[in-house]
Amino acid sequence: MRFGLFCSAQANSNTLGPETGQGFRDYLDYNVEAEALGYHSTFSVEHHFTGWNQVSSTLMLLTALAMRTKTLRLGTAVMVLPWHNPVLLAEQAATLDLISGGRLDFGIGKGYRHNEFIGFGIKQDEAEARFEEALEVIKRAWLTRERFSHHGRFWNFDDIVVEPPPAQTPHPPLWVGAGNPASIARAAERGFNLLLDQYASPQTLGERIAIYKAAREAKGLSFNPMQVTVARQLYIAKDQADKEQALVKQAAFTKRTIDVSRAPDAKTGSHVLAYANKAGATEENALYGTVDEIAAMLEALQSAGVEYILLTISGGVDQLRRFARDIMPAFATAPTIRAAE
Repeated sequence: MRFGLFCSAQANSNTLGPETGQGFRDYLDYNVEAEALGYHSTFSVEHHFTGWNQVSSTLMLLTALAMRTKTLRLGTAVMVLPWHNPVLLAEQAATLDLISGGRLDFGIGKGYRHNEFIGFGIKQDEAEARFEEALEVIKRAWLTRERFSHHGRFWNFDDIVVEPPPAQTPHPPLWVGAGNPASIARAAERGFNLLLDQYASPQTLGERIAIYKAAREAKGLSFNPMQVTVARQLYIAKDQADKEQALVKQAAFTKRTIDVSRAPDAKTGSHVLAYANKAGATEENALYGTVDEIAAMLEALQSAGVEYILLTISGGVDQLRRFARDIMPAFATAPTIRAAE
């Protein structure tokens, strides 16, 4: 198995306010250590207007991380295309890809938080159309060195050549989140890599991977298990009481996300809403427990066809190190094991 991180930064830290930016520097140090321990990648979110000091300038933060790392893949999970000028985004992402030596994994999405669409003054029901048009422009910008024009519903560009080109060819891998069969098949047919959510059971994940694999093969595309990654929350507990206490904290954190995701009609928003009405549903598949309990859960995921996991690790660098020392070697591929030793 391959292990990466699904983590983010906040400008503030436990002792200093957001104006210091210390939390961003802590994030950089944390990921530098992750690379040394053998983690394969780190994916970071893009969010706005929460009041939690979350990452809003994702590509800038990852560029800073690129300057301090050599092998760590740098992922976005995700850049929300409806909010961005697609030409500027193509330029910025390509610059990061060049600076990092071709380590960008470009996760893209339509957005889901109701408060963010309101804040940007963008209608949420335009998200899909904006996403498709922006993606068309970005891919064209990366795939051609010739000047072109684009006249669409939301964007107009005349006689432009977008620079610089990215380091990876034909362009950085495109990752998208999908959950229902139709969206998974559509992602596969378009050649996208797949981000699967952190709440689904191993059985459900196995079904989704099978749909993705079959859809790729039906289009004549090869399938590699590393084209699919699954997010999972992780906490290595000392005992049952420690595990239960940590799960209570995680449930409170997830509720905060649910609250900003839900639209006033309570029918639209994040994929997390599909789990929100059942008590404990957002925690029941989290990798919370002792070393042996987590190993058993990883074996179940592996049996379902999961080979690449992005970990959201609670507990800071000590937990990061402990997973690399006590759990990763039993599951990781040989190069990762050597890096972690």
